Amino acid sequence: MLKRSLLVLLCLMLILAIVGCGKAKTTSEPPAGETKEAYKIGAVVDISGSAASLGEPERNTLQMLVDELNAEGGIDGHPVKLIILDNKSNETEAVLAAKRLIDQDKVLAVIGCSQSSTSLAMVDTVTKSQVPMVSMAASAKIVTTPEGKQQPWVFKTAQSDIVVANKIAKYLVGQGIKDVAFLSMNNAFGDSGLKNFEEAAAANGVNILLKEKFEATDNDMTAQLTKVKASKAKATVVWAIPPSASIVTKNFRSLNINMPLIHTHGIGNQKFIDIAEGAADGVIAPMGKLVVAEQLPESDTQKPVLLSYINDYQEKYGSRPSTFGGHGYDAFELTVKAIEQAGPDRAKIRDALEQITGFPGVSGVFNLSAEDHNGLGEDSMVFVEIKDGKWHLLAN
Repeated sequence: MLKRSLLVLLCLMLILAIVGCGKAKTTSEPPAGETKEAYKIGAVVDISGSAASLGEPERNTLQMLVDELNAEGGIDGHPVKLIILDNKSNETEAVLAAKRLIDQDKVLAVIGCSQSSTSLAMVDTVTKSQVPMVSMAASAKIVTTPEGKQQPWVFKTAQSDIVVANKIAKYLVGQGIKDVAFLSMNNAFGDSGLKNFEEAAAANGVNILLKEKFEATDNDMTAQLTKVKASKAKATVVWAIPPSASIVTKNFRSLNINMPLIHTHGIGNQKFIDIAEGAADGVIAPMGKLVVAEQLPESDTQKPVLLSYINDYQEKYGSRPSTFGGHGYDAFELTVKAIEQAGPDRAKIRDALEQITGFPGVSGVFNLSAEDHNGLGEDSMVFVEIKDGKWHLLAN
């Protein structure tokens, strides 16, 4: 009897040892019915306030993309929790939102903001916290230090204003125009645009005869445009976003100023056309390819990406996405691609962003590097003209 008891005891010990060994060989996959820990990404967007026409399509795009990503299993099985905060188009609110995302929510990266001014306001915060940030705004200053180097923790998806300025200056010369008037918003976007256009104009032999500013909240720019009409300028360049970009366009037409009116990619949404109420017809601007995606040749590398984005957005929201929504698309996709490569490590995500090349997005084919945290050139833009309230591709 004692021998049988000892035999049973030995068998039980052997079974426990086998089970114990089995537990030691766990896999990286969670048990059935459980999910891996969520990866958190933060976004600070100008959803309300003066830049809402930029922020709303960006917010919509970000939400659409994270829903699609999670439906496909997230990042390596990790669901993505996207925390979107509204900065109300205010610089202080942008900083507070960034601090909350970093300190309280512990996000891996921050996307934002919609404007140059709100993006610039967050640069110091993300740099000190060493959190990668991908802006959706235009100013080259967002990714450039005062010493001319790249901001180590900051990237961006909108074409830089120096790219836009060079594109416009070359277009003017090609049209035989060398004397221009320049109007801009009195903010970071407008100031950066003026600086870069001055450099581009000088490099291409274009003379800026008149420089005028207006506030983003102004409802009438007739005073500035009266000076333009009295000048010897042969074209007017405007550096602004809606609604002020639309208002200055209406004022321009009301004064019957007989010269080309050239805007920037800051007008790249339907709201610019709608607010201008017919005055937008004839406006020419360098633009990302999204607004004329269907008019691009089949050989264009971006065309499949653009058409897919347009289709998905229209299906979900019932309207066509804007250029600004496209900047949000690129910011999200680049961030996710970096996390896929680096895992949940902020420093490694930063490094991975800096190594992304040949990535076809909505704003262009991105070639990021240590020397270029935007990664887009003049080939990312085409010239468009508004006719009958619609965007038309011009031969470059």
